Order: sequence, then structure tokens, then C-alpha cells
Amino acid sequence: MIRTAALDALPVREAVPALVSALDGHGTAVLCAPPGTGKTTLVPLVLAGLVGGGPRRRVVVAEPRRIAARAAARRMAWLLGGQVGGAVGFTVRGERVAGPDTVVEVVTTGVLLQRLQRDQELAGVDVVVLDECHERHLDADTVAAFLLDVRETLRPELRLVAASATTDSAGWARVLGGAPVVEAAGVSYPVETVWAPPVRPVRPPHGMRVDPAQLTHVASVVRRALAERDGDVLCFLPGVGEIARVAGQLAGVDAEVLQIHGRAPAAVQDAVLSVAGHRRVILSTAVAESSLTVPGVRVVVDSGLAREPRTDHARGLGALATVRASRAAGRQRAGRAGREAPGVVYRCWAEAEDGRLAAFPSPEIRIADLAQFALQAACWGDPDAAGLALLDPPPAGAMAAAREVLVAVGAVSAAGAVTARGQRMARLGLHPRLARALLDGSSVFGARRAAEVVALLSEEPPREYGDDLAAAWRRARAGGDPYASRWRTEVARLDRAVRGPAGLSPTPPLPETVGSAPSPLPQGSAPDPRASNSPGYRGDVPPGEAGISAPPASDSSASPAFDARGSGLSPGNSASPAFEARGLGRSPSSGAAPDDSAAGLIAALAFPERVAKAKGSGAFLMANGTAAEVGDGSGLRQAPWLAVAVADRPPHSASARVRLGAVIDEDTARAAAAHLWTEGEEVRWEDGDLVARAAERLGAIELAVRPLRTPDPALVRAALLDGLRTEGLGLLRWSPDALILRDRLGFLHRTLGGAWPDVADDRALLERADDWLEPELSRARRRADLGRIDAGQALNRLLPWATGEAVRLDELAPERLEVPSGSRIRVDYSAEHGQPVLAVKLQELFGLAETPRVAGVPVLVHLLSPAGRPAAVTADLASFWQGGYRAVRAELRGRYPKHPWPEDPATAEPTRHTNARLRR
Repeated sequence: MIRTAALDALPVREAVPALVSALDGHGTAVLCAPPGTGKTTLVPLVLAGLVGGGPRRRVVVAEPRRIAARAAARRMAWLLGGQVGGAVGFTVRGERVAGPDTVVEVVTTGVLLQRLQRDQELAGVDVVVLDECHERHLDADTVAAFLLDVRETLRPELRLVAASATTDSAGWARVLGGAPVVEAAGVSYPVETVWAPPVRPVRPPHGMRVDPAQLTHVASVVRRALAERDGDVLCFLPGVGEIARVAGQLAGVDAEVLQIHGRAPAAVQDAVLSVAGHRRVILSTAVAESSLTVPGVRVVVDSGLAREPRTDHARGLGALATVRASRAAGRQRAGRAGREAPGVVYRCWAEAEDGRLAAFPSPEIRIADLAQFALQAACWGDPDAAGLALLDPPPAGAMAAAREVLVAVGAVSAAGAVTARGQRMARLGLHPRLARALLDGSSVFGARRAAEVVALLSEEPPREYGDDLAAAWRRARAGGDPYASRWRTEVARLDRAVRGPAGLSPTPPLPETVGSAPSPLPQGSAPDPRASNSPGYRGDVPPGEAGISAPPASDSSASPAFDARGSGLSPGNSASPAFEARGLGRSPSSGAAPDDSAAGLIAALAFPERVAKAKGSGAFLMANGTAAEVGDGSGLRQAPWLAVAVADRPPHSASARVRLGAVIDEDTARAAAAHLWTEGEEVRWEDGDLVARAAERLGAIELAVRPLRTPDPALVRAALLDGLRTEGLGLLRWSPDALILRDRLGFLHRTLGGAWPDVADDRALLERADDWLEPELSRARRRADLGRIDAGQALNRLLPWATGEAVRLDELAPERLEVPSGSRIRVDYSAEHGQPVLAVKLQELFGLAETPRVAGVPVLVHLLSPAGRPAAVTADLASFWQGGYRAVRAELRGRYPKHPWPEDPATAEPTRHTNARLRR
């Protein structure tokens, strides 16, 4: 029996007529309704004709999370008085509860994405509701773009609703072609805000890390809320680890502590969403912001933290990052306290900080790894995504990195067109890197074992499983914990997907035909597909929907390519190369590969740029050039080589921290990263001198070296120039005369320009190395040879001989000036921006009325005492004789009585001698 009273109590029912009218007139609409108004449950039932008497239509509701999809389906079935699987069903990765009578089906956006790729018309579907589109998940943005394309080209009658829980609806209305915006007012009660910042400063989040002091503070605020307020407490934390730590600090509170997140068992999810007869503390990730309505909540404790995907394309390390939650998220969280009665939100930060927070969360398309998105776009027929109606265009750099990955794994051609192998990868519901590891690993170890390892990589095991991938594999096989249960479900799905349709034989473990090696996997883009809410993990594909109508893996068109000997790409078959291992990792006696070998090779196939060679004391160097370290108590410390599956960078550390890896040997590293193997002459400036050697490398890892006796002269010259750029022109022999010449030429360049060269800047000189350092530079072979090059002689080659100006060097910038006493005084041209300096004893300038000039510029005269100490500085001698001289004379004549100090210096005889000498 339909629960009419419950349906009538949903606030969104007032907006339903306007929504139906908008869809009838425009075909698309944006529904803006606060959480808890019934937009997820009542609206699909009305649009399907199950409530309200409208025409019967088939409705698909897309949710960003599996937990939300299950909860929405259960709630709608309850409202209809039925069971899930009847009129209302759901489909998520690994689980499908739907039947022939299902009219409303709730799916994850990943499932809908797969359906669109197989059936672009979505035959039989009349309405699609994109729920929680304000969260801007990458899959949701992609699905919306594909659906708009379908409406425009294939099915203009397909109705599309974008449902948002915030007022950020203008962008969606624009993308949907000027769709009407229908707003539903929620029934909300006042929510009091209590600002509860930590008493002492806490360190800001960095990477995945949250300061333990911050979590202790959150736990104390929960205890405070329990003491000060009534009702259930809903506490928002960024991730599963933080939830577990806060739960541990709440032991002994007078309330049931529940943990809700995407990995929570179904029983816990049901307990959270049910009305309880006792007090509860619910610790939740962002899943409870808008996707779930938790009854009984009167108090919200907001940690102010959230998780967003990040990718370091330069180092190939991807991860989720802990960030400050946006103001929009803060409003959503606070609103959960006022759903049923007046409530209160405790915000664990200062009120002054609130205005500085981001207005909305960052769209994933701007910050996440885009390899999976790029593959979906290629399968759709738009490799550059230029024709897709997206709220935000994908960043060009991230798309370029994604394209490199797809070309490398054979998913797309160099022109960007999807290959048959790429289509198969897209249907696996995995990041392309993991899809490559699954397909290629199946040809060596069989589908089941490859699926088991890839399932471990797709969702990172709990920390208690340790950092050894092979050991974690064994523990998952034997484990009875929730992670092991999810792992088995995913293994079964991947195993079915690789084996293909029923009756086809599994991938043979050791094909004997020699094929090409895998395409190069670039070092610059690596996702983190292991986290449950990362783009690489969200591609939900259920049984039956993941079944791939493809040839068995032994068929060359579907079999991935790998040559353990590192033969490189085959020009004729780069998109779907064949795999050859020649017994790599197998036990000679049994013929079966041990777990360690299988785990290592499959991890290396997924992340070949992360194969790492030991440097000692738990330190490793990855092929992408990043240093990595394992923990002090890790069993991986003694490994000669590692395949690093999960890594991050601790705060203020130049090295990555290995969180999950597998022991491999050099042969496995060479095989998995064959595209990174190079051999050739290396001539470079290193550690202060020229190094010339023949080197064999695996990316940044040095495998073998030998000295080069006769290196290429061009490479030597280039390396010596690098040395001069690195350490400066001081490597040349600069005599005092050479330095003076450089200063004189620099002055003329600043003053006259024209043909006079720029010699003051090392970079400018090195750009003209051919003009002044030859032939000596080409004859040099080491640092010592550079020290024999006479820089002064070389600089003379830069003088403007062709114009004839060179002969005027001594005229325009003389090395010395003759003063009235007859002395020839050296001019100092070293001041980079000032005037030339003439330092001369005061008595030697008696009778000189005008300041000397060089190249038309008056020199700066440093007038010295008889002892050679500075007495005065002037650029205007005439003014000095008239004024400043009197003060200097009064101060120094008593100190130097043996020297002349005439009252009228303009008429006095210049001299460099004492009075006694003058009288002789």
C-alpha cells in the first residue's frame, strides 16, 4: 500500500507541477531543492507515473555514490509499500536488484556511463534524473554531457532533470540549453551556530594527513555537544581513517557510536538510516551532506575538512588530499541539524576564517586525473571533449597527460581514436592503468589471479594489512572483514569481465607467440584509483553490465602486449600488442608463479614509472626520478627492487612514502617498464666536472655504466656550456686585465649601446659562445681545460671590429686618465649602474676646474687624503672647490701639515708631493 501520508509530507511536492510543466515544455529542467525535501524519492515516482496518476514512464536516477543509490531505492520502495526489485530497483557495481517490472531504477553515475557507451540511445528510458549534480563529480559531469549529446542528435524526446541541493543552479541551466529552474522550498528549522575553534593552533592538513590534535579537538567538541544538547549528533570528518580515530576517542560516551561511509557494511548503513530508540553519534564522511537523510539528528559537529582528488603530473604520484571544506558544504552540513526540529551546528573553526573559505568545492574535472574521462570521451567519438557540453572544460595539461597514458596502454591511437583494446578497457570500470594491468597480467597469471591483485589496487587495503602487496593479497584471501568481502565481490566481477562471455576459455597464462611490448607509459601522469571515492574507483559496473562481448584474451586483438625482454613497441600493432613473458616470475618446479611475483609484475604493469631500485637503508629511486622510502619496520626495506603501488609525500619531505608495494627483481622491472629503457652515451656536467660514460637506464634508474674514451665532441661542448651556465664564467681564466676589459666594455654597452657588446651578463655571453670562445671551447675536454682559456683574449673577439669602432676603445673608455699632476690614474668601470670612478689624491687635481668625462659621462671623483683615505666624493669639481673644499681643508690640514692646503685650489699647483719636496 502506498504510504500517502509520508508522500504528502515531502516539501518538494509543491514544486512537482512546475517541474512536470517545465519538462513538458522544454524537455530539460534544473530542480533546486534542499536535502530532505524528497527530490530524490518523490520526484522519480511522480515522473514514472507511480504516484500522481501521470503516464507510465521508465525513469533512471543517477546517484554519485553506491550507498546513496541503495538508500534511495529502499526509501522509494518503502513509500510505495513494496520491496526493492519490484517497481523500484537499483544497480551498483557488483550488485543489481531489479526485475522486469522495475520502472524506477537507481544507478550510480558510473553504471549509467557504461550503459551509454553500449547503448547511446538508452532504449526504453524516458527520463533521466541526475541527482546531487552540485557535487560536480567527474562521472556526473560526463554523463550529463553525453545525455545532452543524445538529446541533440538521437533522442530529442529524452527528458533530463539535473537535481541540485544548493542554489548553484545557473550553470546547469545554461549547460542544459537554457533549462527552466524549478525551486522547492524545504521545511527547515532554525540552526544555531556555535563556533568552536581549537584552543591551541593546529597544523593545517597536508596531503592525506590531518593533525592528530585536530581530531582530538573534534572528539572533545562531540563530547561537549552530547553534554549541552539533546538528540543525535552527526559529525562530519574527511575520511575513513579519521572516523576510526575519532571513534576510538569517543569510547565510553553515553551514546551508540556509528560510522557511516562508502565502505560501511549494509547493516551499519541500515542502522544509521533507521529511527533509533536511543541516543547516537554518527561519524560520517561527506556522504551524509546531501545523499543521505539521517533521522533523529539535532546536532551537527563539522570538522571543516573534506577530501578532494589531486594528481601530481610531474612526479606521477596521485592521491586524495585533505582540504578545507567549502562554504557550500558547510551550509549543507549545518542544514542536517534542522531537518526535523531546531538544531545546532558546532563548527570547529573560528568565525573569522569562514569568509575566507572557498564558496563551492572544486569540480573534479579541474583537479583530478583525466585518463578515464579521456577514454570515455574517445569511446564516445570526441577524443578532445571539445564538442561536449561541460560546465568546465578539462584543463589542457591534464588532458595531454591523459592522452599520453591512453596511447601508452594501447587504448587510443596516436590520433586519439579509440582502439578495440581501448573499448574493452572502458567497459572494465577501471582506470586505464589498472585495466592494462588486468588484461596484460591475465595473459601471464590467468584471469582470476590478475583480478585479485587489481582488486587490491583499485581499493587500497586497510592500513592493518601492511605495506606489502603480496602479504595484503594473502590476508584478503583469508580475511573475514568488510574489506575482504568487498574485495571478493570485485574480484568476481573483474574475473567475469576478463573471461568474456560464458563458454569462452580464460586467458592462457603463457602465450608462446612473440608480440610487441607495451606502449610507453608516460612518467608525468599517475592517478590514485585506489581510494573509494576517487575517479578511478567510482566507475561502478555491475555483473551482467560488465560482461564484455569480446574475444578471449588469447585472441591477438584483445590480448595485451608485453615482452619481458623489453623489445619495445611494434610499429604494426601498437594499439593491441601481444603479451609475452617467457616464464617470467614462475617457479621452475611447479610452473606456477608465486604470489610475490604475480603481485609485483601486475603492480609494475599498472605503474611502470614507479618501479624502484634500492639505494640502501630503506631508500629507493623510482624510474620517474622520485625518491621513495619505506617505513622503519617494513618487510620491504631489504628488497632490491620494488613495484610501488601506493605512495604519497609527507609534509616537507622530498621523498615519497611507500604505503603499498611489492618486491620484484630487475628482470620484472625491465619487463614492466621496457618503454623506459634507454642505452646510450651520456655526456654532461656533473659534480663540478665533465662526465662522459655509456649508460643503461630504466627511466631515472641507472642500471650499468662504463667510461667513454672518445665521447662525441658536440656532446662534450654542450656539456661544458652547461657547466659554464651552472657555475658561471669564473671557470675561465680571468686575469686582472681581462676583468678590467670586461668592465670597460660593459660601461660602453650601457652608455652607447649599438655595436658595443653586452658582456656584463653571463647569460648574454654564453648565448654568443660561438663568437668569442672558439676555437678554445671545442678543444676543451674537461674543467681544467676551461681554466686555460684566456677570457681577456676571447673578449677581444667581441669588439666591433667590423664597424671600426673597436679602435676607439681607449678613446671612449680609457683604462687610465691623466690628471693635472701628471699622474695616470686607473678608472674603475666596475659599477654596474653607476658612473665610472676616478680615485685620486685631492692635491693632484688642484687647478682642474671641470670634472673629467669618459664617453661623455662625468666620472665620479673620489678625492683621497694624502694617506689614500676617502676625503670627499663629487661629480662636480667646480662646485667642490667653491664649497666643499673648505670643510675638507679645515678638517685635514692639521692632520697632514706636510702637504699643501692652499686657500685657493683653483690657482694652486697640482702635486703628488709634500711641501718640502715642492720647495726643492
